[in-house]
Amino acid sequence: MSNFVSIVIPIFNEEGSLVELIERTLKACRTTAHSFEVILIDDGSSDTSAVIIEEAAASYEEIVGVFLNRNYGQHAAVFAGFEQSRGDVVITIDGDLQNPPEEIPKLITEIGKGYDVVGTMRKKRSDSLFRRLASRMVNRGVRRVTGVMMSDYGCMLRAYTRPVVKAMLDCREHSTFIPILANTFARTSTEIGVAHDERRSGDSKYSIIKLIGLQFDLLTSMSTFPLKVLSILGAGMAMAGFAFAILLLVARIILGSGWAADGIFTLFAFLFFFVGAQFMGLGILGEYIGRIYHDVRRRPRYFVQEVKRFDPDQGLEKEQRRFF
Repeated sequence: MSNFVSIVIPIFNEEGSLVELIERTLKACRTTAHSFEVILIDDGSSDTSAVIIEEAAASYEEIVGVFLNRNYGQHAAVFAGFEQSRGDVVITIDGDLQNPPEEIPKLITEIGKGYDVVGTMRKKRSDSLFRRLASRMVNRGVRRVTGVMMSDYGCMLRAYTRPVVKAMLDCREHSTFIPILANTFARTSTEIGVAHDERRSGDSKYSIIKLIGLQFDLLTSMSTFPLKVLSILGAGMAMAGFAFAILLLVARIILGSGWAADGIFTLFAFLFFFVGAQFMGLGILGEYIGRIYHDVRRRPRYFVQEVKRFDPDQGLEKEQRRFF
């Protein structure tokens, strides 16, 4: 393994914990025998996070500041960090300090054993019961769909080798879920346990709506499994509807028309169920068609407004503007 490691951290409105994050990350990386860089991606923050990143890039030679022109979401911001990274090993970590930076050396040691991807599982999660239960259900579903037996796909603290990162950057689709995408290119992968702390400041950037959207990305970006489930459900409901129609016909013949009239609301209940299922199916199909629409337009996944690196002679390096 090369001695150079890149730490990629997406930042969105984390001014309350950002200074501590930078200090702890630098301290943790300096305990290793590897050269490193810390890439902080400002994902269109509306607070003073961008200012803090700019000051850090001017003060520490290991800090690289990447500034997006608006908020594109966590995974797009991570891709922006991948594009700027130079290390043969790239480690991603959340910017809210729930993933302790002190765990970074453990990932460096583990990936040095020859793995392409090192995932992590949070030993004692400091999240709400709802988040833990939802995460458990999603992880179980992902394991079934992808066949990769990792326990915790929701933890951003992960390590990747350069060939895996390069392969991910060559993928141009907009809807991506990085942990699963990386596993499609990894020959060997493993998972280790890490600590998980409570959020130091601010609120989670993932509302229920964003979490639902993330799950759609997760399911539809890597598999057509939802379409297969939809086909099976459609066939099952069609058979059930046919059987129910035969039952109504027989009951009408044997018991008379009065019985059939009395069961009209039951018929409506089944009708509403089938109509709802059809709309659900159309929604899933719409998700796939919408993603095709976004991809065929070939618009950039994000726009890097500027990149700032430490220059001991002239301060910060000149601004760069690039589309990706």
